Amino acid sequence: MNIFLRELRANRRSTITWTVSLSTIVVVFMGLYPAFSADVDTTRELLAQFPEALRTALNLSLDNFFTIQGFFGYLLGFAVLAGGIQAMNLGTGIIAKEVSGKTADFLLSKPVTRSTVVTAKLAAALTILVITNVAFALVSYLAARAMASEPFSARTFLLLASTLFLVQLFFLALGSLFAVLLPKVKSVVSVSLPTVFAFYIVAAVGDVVANEDVRYITPFKFFESDYIIANNSLEGSSLALLAGFVVVAIAASYVIYNRKDVRAAA
Repeated sequence: MNIFLRELRANRRSTITWTVSLSTIVVVFMGLYPAFSADVDTTRELLAQFPEALRTALNLSLDNFFTIQGFFGYLLGFAVLAGGIQAMNLGTGIIAKEVSGKTADFLLSKPVTRSTVVTAKLAAALTILVITNVAFALVSYLAARAMASEPFSARTFLLLASTLFLVQLFFLALGSLFAVLLPKVKSVVSVSLPTVFAFYIVAAVGDVVANEDVRYITPFKFFESDYIIANNSLEGSSLALLAGFVVVAIAASYVIYNRKDVRAAA
């Protein structure tokens, strides 16, 4: 419990910063919705002039873009990218910082097992993501209610918002795996940014070349806004794929960390 609370306190400022940043993204974008929906025909004609490859890369669907849910689904692409970085930072940094900060040997000398340490740290990271997502979903829903000119399904809207948390789970698990695999992480950002952007670029390129197989490679393609809006549900196969990866990555993190040599601070 002490490790759990310590991590929550240590990440308090970054949690507030990410929560405010993600909420600001959705409020600013939602504020633009009335301008796009005021004259749908003119705006549709303008957007239709964009190259199809560009619209595809931007995940811009003209079928749903002019509804509040479709518009929110579009801006989610940017929010999920930012949220992926937050989760990757947490997953990598919350474990690796003990080695880079030369406090791992001190922590492990306490009467707690390595598994307990990893569990407390991951629990703290998960709690941080839950707090961030609850605030994000609430702000998003209130902004949508304020800007929407037509009724919309709260269930569908919240399912869309939940994709941020689901993608973050992927990067949290991946970050924790990186933290135990890499000998020493000098800079968390140098690990998280290239990794998250690499997955994002793979998703964009896959859309441009119309390669459906990328949906099994990058979490940015696990949950499509158009599918959620049309079916009012998340795709079961994507949930199973995500769950499988998270379980394997977290389990591997425990096994590797328990066997890993931790050098004493010089």
